[in-house]
Amino acid sequence: MAVFAHSRPAAEGAFGGGFSFGGLFAAIAAWNDRRVTRRELSRLSDRELEDIGLCRADIDTIVSQIG
Repeated sequence: MAVFAHSRPAAEGAFGGGFSFGGLFAAIAAWNDRRVTRRELSRLSDRELEDIGLCRADIDTIVSQIG
């Protein structure tokens, strides 16, 4: 399993005041990306994590870099 870091572009605010449906969608998508990544990495055994150069303590650091 490989971990790919990526981010989605945020949409410009159409309603002023910093609110946009595109921004809301981007925030929800980023949250879901973090959730899925945390779940999948947590399912790996310690040996599998070691094979990809991680340890269990690295999961939160990896997930916090997404989005």
